[in-house]
Amino acid sequence: MHLLFQILLGGIAGWLAGKVMKGDGYGIIIDILLGLVGGWVGGEILGWLGIHWGGSIGYLITAFLGAVLLVWISRLIKGNS
Repeated sequence: MHLLFQILLGGIAGWLAGKVMKGDGYGIIIDILLGLVGGWVGGEILGWLGIHWGGSIGYLITAFLGAVLLVWISRLIKGNS
């Protein structure tokens, strides 16, 4: 059940990141992956800064911030191709 909840929150975070970055997103599967990987990336970066949020909302915010960073980097790479 925990994994399904993380996938749901990851999908929401990836979708939100796509909207905030003024795009249509990459599709539901990639949005979920961006959110899940974004959760890890965001957790690492915020951990380095000494910021630790707990709970579902904290995970969602962390995943969102990480996903925004990943979308931004992917667009930089895509734009330079």
